[in-house]
Amino acid sequence: MITYSRLPGHELYHVSGSGVDGGLSRALVFSNFPVALVAIAVLAFVADRATAPWTVVVAIVGVISCAAVFWPGVVDEADLDARPVNAVSAAGVLIALVLTALALRGGADRSRRQRGDSVRIVVAGIALCLALPWLAAELGFFLDGLPLLGRLFQTGRYSEHVALPGVHHGHHHGMDGVLLLLAALLLSRAVPSLRHRALRVATGLYLALMAAYGIANAANDFWSEQIVKRGWTTWAIPNVLNPKPSIAWAAIVLGAAALYTLASEPAR
Repeated sequence: MITYSRLPGHELYHVSGSGVDGGLSRALVFSNFPVALVAIAVLAFVADRATAPWTVVVAIVGVISCAAVFWPGVVDEADLDARPVNAVSAAGVLIALVLTALALRGGADRSRRQRGDSVRIVVAGIALCLALPWLAAELGFFLDGLPLLGRLFQTGRYSEHVALPGVHHGHHHGMDGVLLLLAALLLSRAVPSLRHRALRVATGLYLALMAAYGIANAANDFWSEQIVKRGWTTWAIPNVLNPKPSIAWAAIVLGAAALYTLASEPAR
């Protein structure tokens, strides 16, 4: 919100507003994608642990509200200005936050070390290292001139003949992919504790798909900005932001199935 408030729209990506209004607008769209996707999984855990029937009902309403983000056009990469329809998924995210806060009133316990935590930590560390250009973009600056990072990553203009920077200021769908992956890694630790088998299987499959989808989006954005734009190759990893029949999406689904299988065997 701060970055989109202080920078002019032409330095950002597919937004027209600026100032506080522009910042709030982009934050609202961000609450839809990717946050609503994570909130759906969070609500599954809240519903499973609920002691009052009304909590389950409200959680279901929250999931339905968050699921509005799946409707084509609710979040459009070509136009990231907020619209009234974005309030629907934002309401679902708000429900997830409120129910989580209410659940925390009863206290919280630290979870014990679990099988696969070492792999989770390594994967998360690699993802965050690759996300450094996007983290800088979130804050509104380039990595050019910084020791080591400025040589390792290309974020500013690649040459005097190219006006646009390699990594524009503001939010990137590659960062969305990293956030979805981190959320899936964290929430997957709690899947075996879900009491209802159907919910446990559904949540596990959903998180596996979230992780595979996140990896694919991060790979697409990173490859485009750090490999293709340098002229090292003309081959690009396909854009997979929107689901459609394609080889790339078949790979995502197969990857999700593999992740679920690898994770469910030790959990069982």
